[in-house]
Formats: sequence, structure tokens, C-alpha cells
Amino acid sequence: MMLLTADRVLRSIKAAGYATFEADTPYDLNVFGVRSSDTTPNTFNDLVGIAYRCDAGHWHCETWQATTDPGTYWLEHPGNVNGTAILVPGQYRGVYAVDYHNGQYLALCQRNGPVKVWRDNDKDGALDEGGTVYTDAAGINIHHASSSGTSTQVNKWSAGCQVLADITDWQRFMWLVNQQQVFHPTWKSYTYTLLTEAQLVR
Repeated sequence: MMLLTADRVLRSIKAAGYATFEADTPYDLNVFGVRSSDTTPNTFNDLVGIAYRCDAGHWHCETWQATTDPGTYWLEHPGNVNGTAILVPGQYRGVYAVDYHNGQYLALCQRNGPVKVWRDNDKDGALDEGGTVYTDAAGINIHHASSSGTSTQVNKWSAGCQVLADITDWQRFMWLVNQQQVFHPTWKSYTYTLLTEAQLVR
């Protein structure tokens, strides 16, 4: 995956027709993911990141190894009659809020509206993007894999969620998420924009 700057991320989001948050205020976060053009299943070969300002208007961009795809386990054992969810690239405006993922720990959770997913139901362990778009998915959250170290295979960690591989990266991600609430206590929602690698502008 290519090195990303805040400028490149914001230009890519705008080129895809989506909103960016560029007010001259600290921690007005642009939370995003980039799905790799490498469709090898069960790998953390995508990125989740945040582009933001925090001081004197300077832009920052941090990215972390992640998956934006479901793991092989759920591709082979769908938990939904129509198949396992694959989040459709797009912008999910204000859909996410800080809440408990599976009742276990605070994460960015789908709480404020629907997201769009494809459903893979052929149980062959390979990612099948495209086809019918569903809006029935719930709990397509942004969370971490193992609670220690760095996970190398997705397995059961994602049934459609966006999942960071490394717990230290996750702690930094959530620190930034919390900073938005520290500086803007009334802002209770977050927007997540998922791009494909092909949508990254030069």
C-alpha cells in the first residue's frame, strides 16, 4: 500500500464525490479506509487511517495495517442466509459512534444508520465483490483483532467489520477518536469513508 499524506487522502475523498472535514479546528477527524487491490483473502493488507489537524492548522495523516474484508472463516461459514457482508466502498456520514463492540470494549460502532454491503454466499473462501447491495447489515464496526500483539490472519476477527491488526495501533486510533470528543463534546458521531486503492489520486 502506498504512503498517504493528508493532502492525498482529502483529494481522493473529494475526487470520489464525498465530503471532507477541513475546518480550522483541532481533531475534526476524517476517518477512512483503503481497500487494497490485492484481494488475497484472510490478510491484513488494507489500511485504516485518520487525517486531521491538531495544532496551528497543520495537517496530519496516520494509517494502520487493517482489513476491510471479512476473514476466511466467515466467507466459508456465512452467518447470514444471504452470505457474509463485504462493506461497499463509500462514505457513511455520521453512522459511527463510540460504543461497546460486542459488549467488550469501546470502538467505533455502526449505531446511527445503515451501511451498504455486498454478500458473499458461495463459501469458497475467496472475496466476491459486487452484485446485489444490501442495507440490512448491523454491527459493521471498526475494532481491533487480538488484544495483544499483531494479528497476521483475519480468520474470525471480521465478518464484515473494519479491523486493525495491531493492538498498539488500535490504542492510538482510539486516542485520536477520543480527542474529537475532548475538543468537541457535543459531536457524538463519526463519518467513515472507505476507498479502494484505485480511487487514490496521485
